[in-house]
Amino acid sequence: MIDVGAAKRAAAEQAAELVQDGQRVGLGTGSTVEFLLPALAARGLTTIRCVATSPQTERQARELGLHVEPFDALDRLDVAIDGADQVAPDGWLVKGGGGAHLREKVVAQAAAHFVVIVDESKVVDALTPPVPLELRPYGLQATLHLVGELGKVVLRDAPTSPDGGLIADLHADVADPAALAARLDELAGVSAHGLFAPAPRQDVVVGR
Repeated sequence: MIDVGAAKRAAAEQAAELVQDGQRVGLGTGSTVEFLLPALAARGLTTIRCVATSPQTERQARELGLHVEPFDALDRLDVAIDGADQVAPDGWLVKGGGGAHLREKVVAQAAAHFVVIVDESKVVDALTPPVPLELRPYGLQATLHLVGELGKVVLRDAPTSPDGGLIADLHADVADPAALAARLDELAGVSAHGLFAPAPRQDVVVGR
């Protein structure tokens, strides 16, 4: 039986070793990142500049002594480290279980090196639903109607995202994640979806 906590810690500690002093670091959100932050703080790096994808990550990072700043003065990150809900063999990811996938996508795309940290249970043969969504409040019913043409949409009984978006889950066929991602990208009412295409410099660290 998998010791999930130990597996997450192993992946997080390995990823923390990839960070070098002086780098600009994007910090993701989620249970595996909760193991990353103390591992990174323990490195004693004094000149790293961090940005956080959620208030909870920022709060925990600051409590551990990591330097976190707003993501408005940096135009590029050296590395971003984040978890995932699913990792497919071709590198496609499903993210957003924690409802921060818009910021997670912004940070991942800004990074020269994107490191995904997961326990072995998150490695799948093929992606499966649901796909998390962040929806704009304006015109919500119209957006739900359009997204509903792709599959069943369920609004979460959860707080809004850090940027005021409503969090939902789409239960749809994800056999072709690129095609589904393209359809969702066309919908103006969808701020972000949890399908992450393989990044040019993406590594996956799997804890076992």
